[in-house]
Amino acid sequence: MSDRSNTSPNLKLIVGLGNPGAQYTQTRHNAGFWLVQRIADEYGIKLSQDKKFHGLVGRGQVAGHEVRLLLPTTFMNASGQSVCPLSQFFAIPPNQILIAHDELDLPVGRVRLKLGGGHGGHNGLRDIMPCLGADFYRLRLGIGHPGHKSLVVGYVMSAPTSDERIVLERMLDATMQELPDLVAGNIASAQQTLHGFAAE
Repeated sequence: MSDRSNTSPNLKLIVGLGNPGAQYTQTRHNAGFWLVQRIADEYGIKLSQDKKFHGLVGRGQVAGHEVRLLLPTTFMNASGQSVCPLSQFFAIPPNQILIAHDELDLPVGRVRLKLGGGHGGHNGLRDIMPCLGADFYRLRLGIGHPGHKSLVVGYVMSAPTSDERIVLERMLDATMQELPDLVAGNIASAQQTLHGFAAE
């Protein structure tokens, strides 16, 4: 049972980072998209194009809390053009925003959740931070690293192997199990479980 005496504000916005278009759907860089699409499917939240927010937007209930979902339809390096106007329009403070993104610096299938920090070279976060600052939650979805900087672009823009995909699906399953705690603000509980998770 979660320790509800140690809660943070409940989440109001969950963003998945990725690139729009069918050619990018299965690429590692779209791991954030995969998670938010899972949330939409499981909780019956319809995602619809909203031109003023440059993204696919939905609203629904998770764990008894209203939450908005956002998939930017800008490219990754222009994610701020979607996240910033939506968060400003609905007056959602950074500490009630969770941004899910692929993470090169974690092994395939590992998850880390944190509040604040730098962009770590991630172009989506880099574009969002001038508007939001640093104090939003990041859900770092491990995709592994190809081993050399020169290989990174090709790696993130390609699909995982079939074995990696199995591990990544387990990672998404584990994250979905913690979603009610995340949305309700029971961050420490969700964090403890996710950080102990190994999908291999």
